[in-house]
Amino acid sequence: MTLKVIGAGYGRTGTMSLKLALEQLGFGPCHHMVEVFAHPDSIPLWSAAADGRPDWPAIFEGYASAVDWPTATFYEELAAAYPEAKVILTERDPESWFRSTQATIFAREMPPESDDPWTQMVSKVVARLFDWRMHDHDKLVSVYQAHNARVREVIPPERLLVYEVAQGWEPLCAFLEVEVPDTPMPKVNSTEEFQGRIDHEMARRFEPAAGSA
Repeated sequence: MTLKVIGAGYGRTGTMSLKLALEQLGFGPCHHMVEVFAHPDSIPLWSAAADGRPDWPAIFEGYASAVDWPTATFYEELAAAYPEAKVILTERDPESWFRSTQATIFAREMPPESDDPWTQMVSKVVARLFDWRMHDHDKLVSVYQAHNARVREVIPPERLLVYEVAQGWEPLCAFLEVEVPDTPMPKVNSTEEFQGRIDHEMARRFEPAAGSA
């Protein structure tokens, strides 16, 4: 199996809804950060990729598509490694995106140094993008907007869909050249409980040590 769809959108841009949609359309299984939670044996592979030693066949074995982080950090390398794959950039309003990150995935600190393999990996593939300034509004929004602009710049337009999940099935299915399902598009509020499990796990892993300030 090889990747057919690469998600370039950062986390908290509707990536869970897109994961479910892609799987419903026959592009599954779809890799998402939840897969890293479920398969911690992949953590060293992602850390190695962040250090410039990627093994994409091993990371994406069994997956037909990939969205969210860590994938979004490596979209350019993946687009080159899988030249037949299409690229989807999920977006949302920058201010809304920032508020969402602060309430969920960036609610806890991500230290640049840690002995925990999970924390090391997330620090490399996510926090490093923002210079570990995870609560700095201007920094986060600037990086987010620069990332989205860069995707538009480097991915040929015929290979790229810039997409907001609120647009529904039609643009997604037209881009992927598949029929529109007769069932509703997965909605954000239908996946919040699942997303909440991610947020809970992030909070557990990044909870400050007892007694720290």
